[in-house]
Amino acid sequence: MPEASPYILVLYYSRNGQTAEMANHVARGVARQSGIEARVRTVPPVSPDTGSSLPAIPDQGAPYATRDDLKNCAGLALGSPTRFGNMAAPLKYFLDGTGDLWLSGALSGKPAGAFTSTGSLHGGQEATLLTMMIPLLHHGMVLCGVPYSETALNETRSGGTPYGPSHWAGNDEQQPLSDHEKTICQSFGNRLAELALKLR
Repeated sequence: MPEASPYILVLYYSRNGQTAEMANHVARGVARQSGIEARVRTVPPVSPDTGSSLPAIPDQGAPYATRDDLKNCAGLALGSPTRFGNMAAPLKYFLDGTGDLWLSGALSGKPAGAFTSTGSLHGGQEATLLTMMIPLLHHGMVLCGVPYSETALNETRSGGTPYGPSHWAGNDEQQPLSDHEKTICQSFGNRLAELALKLR
């Protein structure tokens, strides 16, 4: 039986759709590398209806992530809207259940990074990205950001940081991703895939 293709797990939670769109652009960047693919997955909301009571596949969008999706990935892109400088509770809830993967070292040595969307321009994008990296470090993952050799990082007038892609969604009417934000997401995905292949 041939070995399955390595993949980058693009794991996100999105409430209004902007983080989901970012995830799809990260996946496009992964697809630029031959020999590796993107697996886009989401997590259910935290409420009386969690993963245990919701159907295995949501009505729309990406399928829900499984622990095996995370365990067997070659790299991880973690995306969330900003919640007071931290990731949203549904994504944290999923990660909080991965103690056995930490204990076994299943993710150690694999590349990982984070991306986020915020309602306000200075609404904690970088703080969110940095706090999202903490569980990645605990898992022994190798952090991946966006270097300034990506020219869109110098030209963007909205989202985009060296810590990872970001998007300024706006407080009222949701703003679409800018061309620079899309480019930064794709560059990040491509870099993560390239690192994953080198580290395998």
